[in-house]
Parts: sequence; structure tokens; C-alpha cells
Amino acid sequence: MQAITFENVSYAYKRADEEFSGKAVDGVSLGIEAGRSVALLGANGSGKSTLAKLINGLLLPDSGEVKVFGMPTVCDDPNGLFDIRKRVGMVFQNPDNQQIASIVEDDIAFGPENVGIEREDIGRRIDAALKFTDMERFRYSQISRLSGGQKQRVAIAGALALEPDILILDESTSMLDPKGRKEVMEVARSLNKEKGMTIINITHYMDEAAEADEIYLLKAGKLLKKGTPDEVFSDVSTVEECGLELPRASMLAAKLKAAGINIDQKITTKEGLAEELCKLLLKD
Repeated sequence: MQAITFENVSYAYKRADEEFSGKAVDGVSLGIEAGRSVALLGANGSGKSTLAKLINGLLLPDSGEVKVFGMPTVCDDPNGLFDIRKRVGMVFQNPDNQQIASIVEDDIAFGPENVGIEREDIGRRIDAALKFTDMERFRYSQISRLSGGQKQRVAIAGALALEPDILILDESTSMLDPKGRKEVMEVARSLNKEKGMTIINITHYMDEAAEADEIYLLKAGKLLKKGTPDEVFSDVSTVEECGLELPRASMLAAKLKAAGINIDQKITTKEGLAEELCKLLLKD
């Protein structure tokens, strides 16, 4: 089942004088299956965040059509967009900007309360969200006293309390240290593998992208390439054209290949690199 479809979608931000300042998304067509883990990659200004905001209706396309589980974001029914936003959760870059309440429990409850969920059900949703993000012991803590990774997990818990089908991480790990990034990505992987949630990860970290099922490469609002991590990162020229680097495992494999070692250059993860090196050692 298609969770998200874009059909020749374009969107341009406008200046104060209402003149178009260039297309942030330019004629993009794509389809993302439900339950997939997807990485959106591109340099700053490539259209990644605009694409994400078009998915949940924070922005509406100038042309073309965006559908979420078959529901168009542009429709005559005022409840249509509301239904879409309940099914698409978003976690943004700076966890401090997403904080609504000072206490963890109250912050997580904000979303369900505002969409009219019954109080008894809100309690159940808070319990489930805290447990899944491993934040139960911080339920009554002040958010300001938490680490960056913990704050971002609270933001994810707030999105989960709405019980969405799609979770968008809009550079949600970019302001975190390595430990915090690892914590957030572990939660995202669990949501995808255990709950079957569709995950859209906008990231500048190629090692994160290498763990996705599919990668979409954007440049200047256009979709240049899509495919598995192996397919995308083996196209080094296109990756570099988008102003990106290869994952560390891929770069190391390329250096080993250049040094005369017969190693598979489609390696994208450290686990894959370790496995390939073990095979080479056993051959010797």
C-alpha cells in the first residue's frame, strides 16, 4: 500500500511582494510504500524539508498532487487535512523549539489533548510512548534538565502519542552528540521494525541514511536518484553532484579497492564492511 505519493509536485516560496523566488520543489513524483524506512538526502536548499512539510499539509503544492494513504492534501473537506496530520507525526531539528510544557508527561499529552482524545486514552498513549522511547523514569522530570538526546526522545514520544502511521524526522539528530544521535535512531529503527511505522529521515549523516530501505537524492528541488543504499551510494558521481559524501564504510571500502584489495565497493555499513573483510581473511 502506498503511504505517500507525489505526482509532478512543485512548490515555490514567495517574497513579500508575492513574486516567486524559485521552486523549492520542482516537478517531483515519487511513491513510498507503507512500512518502509526512507532517507531524504541533499545539500542545504535542496528541498528536503519542503518535501516533508508538503507530506503533512504544512505546505500545499502550487501544482501537482500529494496524497497520504490516498487522501489528497488539497481537498474541499476541511477535515481531510486534519485527518492527514493525525497520521503524520513530525520531529524537528531543535528539541527546545518543540517544547510545549515544562514537564515531560504534560508535553507528551499536549498533542492528544488538542485533537480531542479522551483523557483515559491519553493516559494509555503517554504510557506507551514513554515505554517505547525508554523515557518512563523521566515522566515527571523537567524537560530543561534533560540531555539533547533525551529531549529529542520526548519530542518523538509526543509524536507517538498521536499514534501516527508515518513519522518524519526533519534533521532530528543534527544538533545532538553521537550518543544522542544513536539513541534517537534506535527508537526510529524500533518503530519501523516492531510497529511497521513508515519512517522518513531527513539527514546529513550518511551513516544514518545507509540503514534506510530506500534513499531519495534531491538537488535544487528535483529528484535526481532513488534506490537502495547500495544502488545510490555506488553512484559516486551523482552523490558528489548533490554535495554529499559517502558513508564512512563506503569511503574506506573505496580506499581499500584503490590500494589493490579486491573488496565489494557497494558496502554502505560498518557491519557489511566487517563481513566483507572477514570473507577476504578467510580466503587467505
